[in-house]
Amino acid sequence: MRQHTQAAPAKINLALDILGRRPDGYHEMRMVMQTVSLCDTVSLEEAGEGFLLSARGLALPEGKTLEQRAAEAFFAALGRPLPPLRVTLEKRTPAYAGLGGGSADVAALLRLLRERYAPDMPREELEAVGGRIGSDMPFCVRGGTALAEGRGDVLTDLPPLPDCRFVICKPDFDLPTGPMFARLRFDGSLPHPDVGGMVSALERGDLEGLARREGNVFEAVLTPEERREIETIKETLLRHGALAAAMSGSGPAVFGLFAPDAETAGAAEALKRRYAQVFEAEPVGRLL
Repeated sequence: MRQHTQAAPAKINLALDILGRRPDGYHEMRMVMQTVSLCDTVSLEEAGEGFLLSARGLALPEGKTLEQRAAEAFFAALGRPLPPLRVTLEKRTPAYAGLGGGSADVAALLRLLRERYAPDMPREELEAVGGRIGSDMPFCVRGGTALAEGRGDVLTDLPPLPDCRFVICKPDFDLPTGPMFARLRFDGSLPHPDVGGMVSALERGDLEGLARREGNVFEAVLTPEERREIETIKETLLRHGALAAAMSGSGPAVFGLFAPDAETAGAAEALKRRYAQVFEAEPVGRLL
């Protein structure tokens, strides 16, 4: 089997709201999610023995990885044994940043497996396989622009984002997702972004209306030190012409949304003087 390769695009949360804790222990989410051109690369070949994973630019955790669990779940859905697979990741998307880099890698692997072993598998079935691995896997499998509800796995396709550009910056600290969820208190104090208004703006093709409704509940539970860093990045983006700026996911990466004819190089260069991980990106449509 020759090597097959797919891009693994990152995601941003144009709006992220959390409505409360569910009886199953997850949280009830309401988000507008968008795939962007910042991406890793995932390669697959049938070789070696068992499941082998290597990652350029990333230290792998001990034990069974999400990629191996996803491959096992995929072949279990087919009723077939796992063949010997060698998977290689070339990382560019920062980890622990709120950009879904790890989930995007797993989703790209699932798309590769479907392409190679089960091209007739319905997209919904592949998304369901991903959903058994993580809540944002179904969106990362599908890509594009979507309203994500439930625990993040109930997707409604939305009209594509109007032409625009992004500058994305990750400050020099991590915010793992689990501890960020643990900070949330549902006592009426959380500010909630206008997700419905953003959906309406997308339906109108109104980029400025969408920008006015960007927001992320997780920004309300940052520590003072974290907030200062996030606000510094947002202010830099806005000062250099962004229509809006917000943290993505559980953070700490921040994105600025720019009009399609806006100059983004100034914002990127200003941020690069202080931060090592700064990227320019564009929206990406459906992947599957």
